[in-house]
Amino acid sequence: MSPSQQAFARGILSCITLLCSASERPHGCEGCHNPQTHDFNGGIVVDTDQLYNEIIKDPLLDGVTFSGGEPFCQCKPLAELAGRIKAFRGFSLNVISFTGYTYEYLIANANAENGYMELLSQLDYLVDGPFILSQRSLELKFMGSKNQRFIDVQKSQKEAVKRAAEADNA
Repeated sequence: MSPSQQAFARGILSCITLLCSASERPHGCEGCHNPQTHDFNGGIVVDTDQLYNEIIKDPLLDGVTFSGGEPFCQCKPLAELAGRIKAFRGFSLNVISFTGYTYEYLIANANAENGYMELLSQLDYLVDGPFILSQRSLELKFMGSKNQRFIDVQKSQKEAVKRAAEADNA
């Protein structure tokens, strides 16, 4: 387990995280624990202001988790919500998201319309990759199958900027 996973694991043992599930799941992974979220017409509409107000009034929360459905099908409202959560000064909250996409796919396919980078820039951690039933493991922390990864998004983005700057100077 990486240092960021260890830090997150230590924190999760003594914290309460609010789970925000997004309807819409384009992946339809076999064995999904949340199959009712696959329907793009399913779920209920909840205003992000309402979610934000619920989040900030609970000082026991340590973080907010976006799960699925597929949060990256609703990037713009979730990015706005995550930004407000990160800006809140009452108490510190981390923001984590699960996605069936890979981190590399999100970066390579990001554009102004889909808002992938908007949401990624607000996340602390990302669990990426589809759930694969044949690779399921109950021993993994925060992941359901062995193909999934726990990514420190802010660290990864800083490293990408550094690599790009080094390539420009080469």
